[in-house]
Amino acid sequence: MERLRERAEWRFFAVLPSANRTLAIAWWALLFLLGVLPAAFAIAMGVLVSAVQDGQSLTLPLSAAGVVFVALQVVSPLHAQVGRNLGDTLSTWLNDRLMNATVRPAGMAHLERPQLTDDLTLARDFDLGISGPPMSVSMGFIAAGLVQIVAGIAQAVVLVSYRWWAAVLLVGAWSSTHWLLRESAVWRDRNTPEVVEAQRHADYSYRLAVDPPAAKELRVFGLTDWTVDRFAARRRRLVDLRWNATRLRERPVRWALLIVVSANAVVFWALARDAVAGRLDLGSVVTYAAVAIGASALAFGGLNWALSIAAQAVDAVLRLDKAMADAGSLTTGTRPAADMPAAQIRFRDVTFAYESSEPILDGFDLEIPAGTSLAIVGQNGAGKTTLAKLLCRLYDPQEGVVEIDGVDLRDLDLESWRQRVAAVFQDYVRYELSLRDNVAPNGAPDHVILAAVEQAGGRGLADLDTVLARGYEGGAELSGGQWQRVALARALCAVDLGAGVVILDEPTAQLDVRGEAEIFDRILAATRSCTTILVSHRFSTVRHADRICVLEAGGVVELGSHDELMALGGRYHTMFELQASRFSDRESDGLPLV
Repeated sequence: MERLRERAEWRFFAVLPSANRTLAIAWWALLFLLGVLPAAFAIAMGVLVSAVQDGQSLTLPLSAAGVVFVALQVVSPLHAQVGRNLGDTLSTWLNDRLMNATVRPAGMAHLERPQLTDDLTLARDFDLGISGPPMSVSMGFIAAGLVQIVAGIAQAVVLVSYRWWAAVLLVGAWSSTHWLLRESAVWRDRNTPEVVEAQRHADYSYRLAVDPPAAKELRVFGLTDWTVDRFAARRRRLVDLRWNATRLRERPVRWALLIVVSANAVVFWALARDAVAGRLDLGSVVTYAAVAIGASALAFGGLNWALSIAAQAVDAVLRLDKAMADAGSLTTGTRPAADMPAAQIRFRDVTFAYESSEPILDGFDLEIPAGTSLAIVGQNGAGKTTLAKLLCRLYDPQEGVVEIDGVDLRDLDLESWRQRVAAVFQDYVRYELSLRDNVAPNGAPDHVILAAVEQAGGRGLADLDTVLARGYEGGAELSGGQWQRVALARALCAVDLGAGVVILDEPTAQLDVRGEAEIFDRILAATRSCTTILVSHRFSTVRHADRICVLEAGGVVELGSHDELMALGGRYHTMFELQASRFSDRESDGLPLV
C-alpha cells in the first residue's frame, strides 16, 4: 500500500476531491454505474428472452430492458460532462496551487533552481495541449479505461452464477493481457527524464514561433524555417520516444491471443454443451454468453496513457509545492524597518554563490552611507545585480551579513524592509495594464503617479487609463525607451510613498547618452533624501554619483568619487577613457551617441 500511495496515479485520484468533492463523488458514482449497466442489460435481455420462450407477460421484462437501455444512453453523456467539469476544476486547482507555490516563498531561488526546471515546465504547460490533451479531455479518456474495468468485473460476477471457474478463467485470461503486454505500460516509460527533456525542447521551439519577442530576429535572420524544422524534429523525437514506450511486441501478442482464445473456447464450449443438454434455458444462455463476451472489457480497461500524462502534471505540482517552499524560504525578523537606513548600509564579509556555481561574491565588504548615491561598475558577472538582489533580500548570503544601521537585514521584518526599497531591474515587468497600474500597481493618488511620470521624463506617454498593450481596445504600444521611463516612474512613485532605498540596475540602457544623463539627473534630484544605488555600464552617467564602486572577481577594487578615481589612474580611469574615446569618435563622425 505504501508503494501504491507513492505512485503518481494514486496521487492523481487522491486530489480529485480537493478540486471539487461534489463533482468527484458524482464522477465516481456515474463511472461505477456505467460499468454495471452492461451487466444489468445482459440480465434484462436474458429475462426478456425467457419470458418470450415461456409465453409470459413481456411488460415487466421489456420495461426493465428499456430502463437499462435508456440509462446507458443518458448516463454516458452525463458522466462525460461531469468529467469535463471536474477536469476544468482540477486544472484551476492545480494552477492555483502552482501560483501559490511560485509566489509564496519570500525569496526567488526556487524559480532559478535547475533541478526544478522539468517539474516547473510540466506544471506550467500541462493544460496547453502540448504534452497531452487538456485535463478536461483527459478525464474522458481516463474514465473510459476505468469503466471498462468495472464493466468487465461486473459481468464476470454475473458469470459466477453459471460456473465459478468460468468467471475465474475469463478474468485470468483477459487480465493476463495486461501482464503480457506490460512493455506498453505508459506510466513507466512515457515519463522518463529523456521524454521530459524532449518535451521541453519541443515546447521551447513552439514558443519561439508563436510568441512575439522572437518574431523580429526569426525573420531578419531567416530563421523561420529553422524554427519550424527544429520544432518538428523535437516533436518527432517526443513522439518516437512515446511510441517506443507503448509499441506492442510480437511474442507477447501471440501468447496473449493464445490464452484469450483458449479460455473463451472452453467457456463457450461449456455453455453450448449445457444448452444442448437442456441444463440452461435460452434466456440463461443469452445472459451468460453476453457477460462472457463482456468480460473482455478487462483487457481494454486500465490506467491508460491519458492518466499517465495527467498524473505526471499533478505529481509535478505537488512536488513543487514543497520543493519551492524549501528552496525559496527566507526567515523574517520582527524589527520594523521604518526610517531605515538612517546611518549606513554595510556588506560585511559577504560570500554568495548561486546553486552549483562558483562564488559571485567572496568576502565582499562595502559601506554605503545613508542618503548618498553610489554607482557600481564592473565587467559582466562581477556581481553587480547580485548585490541588488541581496539588498532586496531576494537571497541571503551563505556567509557574512548585510547590515542596515548595524542591524542584520535578516532581523528586520521582511515586508517592512521591502516597503523601504524601490528597484528597477534590467528585466523589469511590462504589465499589460493601464499606465496608472503600471506605475502604481498597489495604488496611489493620481497626482503622485503623474509627478513620478514627469520626473521619469514620461510626460505625454499616455493617459493614466490607457492600457499599455496594442491588443486591447484603445491600447498603446510603447518603445523600449518609453517602457524604461514607465519602470523608472514606478520606482519614483514608490519613493513618494515612503521608500528610502532606490536600486537602479541598468535602468536606462535603451536611452541615448544624453537622454540617460538627463533622466539620471532627474532621478538624483527626486531621490536626494534616499540612498540610491545605480548599476550601469555608461560612465557618462555614473560620474554623477557621489561615489563609484568598481567590482571585479567578487570584490571591490576601487572606490571613490569620479574625480578621485580618475586621479587614481586605475581600472575606472582606463574604462572611462575607453568609453569616452568611443563616444568622441562617434560625435566627430556625426553619428548619434547611444
